[in-house]
Amino acid sequence: MKPFLGLDFGTKRVGVAKSDELHLLAHPMGFIKRQSDDQVAMEVSRLVREHEVAKIVVGMPKTMKGELKEKAGEVSAFIVRLKQATGCDVVTWDERLTTVQAEKALIAQDVSRSKRRVKQDAIAAEIMLQSYLDFLKGAGRNQ
Repeated sequence: MKPFLGLDFGTKRVGVAKSDELHLLAHPMGFIKRQSDDQVAMEVSRLVREHEVAKIVVGMPKTMKGELKEKAGEVSAFIVRLKQATGCDVVTWDERLTTVQAEKALIAQDVSRSKRRVKQDAIAAEIMLQSYLDFLKGAGRNQ
């Protein structure tokens, strides 16, 4: 099987994570500094080719009540560009609290504040992608 790519879409950076080929574990890959949606889509397209990615999972921002945040429209527009640039299957997944979880994990690892900012986006993407992988395992399918 080919790996999945997870993206945590942010205003300044897009966190990136990748699954293993068995779709069991997600691993942080870093981030893409965001200058424009087209620029990020091209960077992701390169990663898709380089890692032979089967699917892209993009975090969808939701409120604690499960409603879409204002930023969801921006993410949806980015997904359109992403599909055009990569030709890859793109799905959305709930990203609630992933940044908070990433921050707590980095604090627990005693990572300095300046280094946390750099790693936080990739860890948030990893948490979001892992949640998606766990869902697939629980649903008894590996799509």
